[in-house]
Amino acid sequence: MSTATEKTMLENRIRELEFLKGRLERERTSLEGELIASQKEVVGLKCSMAEMSSASAGLRAELESLQRHLTNEKADTARLRNDVSVATAEIQDLQARLRQEETQRRLLHNTVQELKGNIRVFCRIRPIIPSDKMPGGKIAHLNVLHDNSMNAPASGKGPSKFEFNFDRVFGPNATQQQVFDEISQLIQSALDGYNVCIFAYGQTGSGKTFTMEGGTAGSETDGMIPRSVRLIFAACESLRAKGWAYKIEASFLEIYNEQIRDLLGPSGGVHDIRIVNNETVVTNLKNEQQVQNLLARAQQQRAVASTSCNEHSSRSHSVLRLKLTGVNADTAETSNGLYMVDLAGSERLKESGATGDRLTETKHINKSLSNLGNVIMALAAKESHVPYRNSKLTLLLQQALGGNAKTLMFVNISPKENCANETVNSLRFAAKVNACHIGTAMKNS
Repeated sequence: MSTATEKTMLENRIRELEFLKGRLERERTSLEGELIASQKEVVGLKCSMAEMSSASAGLRAELESLQRHLTNEKADTARLRNDVSVATAEIQDLQARLRQEETQRRLLHNTVQELKGNIRVFCRIRPIIPSDKMPGGKIAHLNVLHDNSMNAPASGKGPSKFEFNFDRVFGPNATQQQVFDEISQLIQSALDGYNVCIFAYGQTGSGKTFTMEGGTAGSETDGMIPRSVRLIFAACESLRAKGWAYKIEASFLEIYNEQIRDLLGPSGGVHDIRIVNNETVVTNLKNEQQVQNLLARAQQQRAVASTSCNEHSSRSHSVLRLKLTGVNADTAETSNGLYMVDLAGSERLKESGATGDRLTETKHINKSLSNLGNVIMALAAKESHVPYRNSKLTLLLQQALGGNAKTLMFVNISPKENCANETVNSLRFAAKVNACHIGTAMKNS
């Protein structure tokens, strides 16, 4: 081989090797870059691993903390469940004791009422009003001596006086609330299961209707009827927590000229005493306002007229009957029966100035009031025959006047001195009633 050819071959070989060298150097450079990148990635991964390890340690610590908290919560829940069980048992025990104590309270309350007498008499002197035309505005002929005694002229006029004693005497300045405070316990007796009768007796113009019904509705002059209704609904709501559920029904009748008239019916329909259970009875009464609306409707139909003794005189006896039926699932007790009666005013015929229809009314009123007194006296004397059937009034009130009932009589008297004779007659009748004892009231079941 020639030297030139060998040189050419060596040069080609050198070029190939240089090319190979360049390529290898480029590959080395590339690999070095990749190595640096990989090293950086490794460093980054190591950092990430370190962070993740740290986060994992934190999560592990948090998990352990949560597990401890959960264990504590489970323990607390178990304790709370135990406490709830204990509290539930205590509540049930307290409720049982409360029912027992409520039953005992009812027994004691009604024992106190029985000791006071199941016929009680309250005397109330009407306040002076402008139409009385009394000079000086003083009541000279009547004196309230104590809470339960007063005196009045022995013969209507003159210096000698009789002293009368009653369960309570209210002077002319007594408020409706003060009077109601004294009768509220009897309303409770009705809720406890006793028949209760509260009636106002007295001459025309002595304040009977004001005592029972009051003046403007919803004011301080509210009478015994609206205040009793208010107390009943409040007590029913309070007793609900003690396991009592009450159903309240109402009827409102009047006795006019010995006829029973339904004051809640569409036109005051007349009923015979033998079918008196057919009167309008409003059931499912839920609140005080519903009853007040019924009272207002009844008053629009009640018979009134002008007499010489009173320019706006009630010419009939009105009887509001509230049937209170209470049921307690645990004690299986029931209760019912409240009668509130506004009697027509008693008047002497010669003083009433009555003629025609007014005369007939006055005769019927006086006769029924006389029969009411006869019934009370017969009950007190324990007579075998009690003349309930002598008048529609006493027959209608038979369940409310007998020995199974608690009775309160208001004797209302006028402050006018020219009414002194009628005042003394009313006080004498009331004193006789106050001396009566007609037996121990029995609870309905």
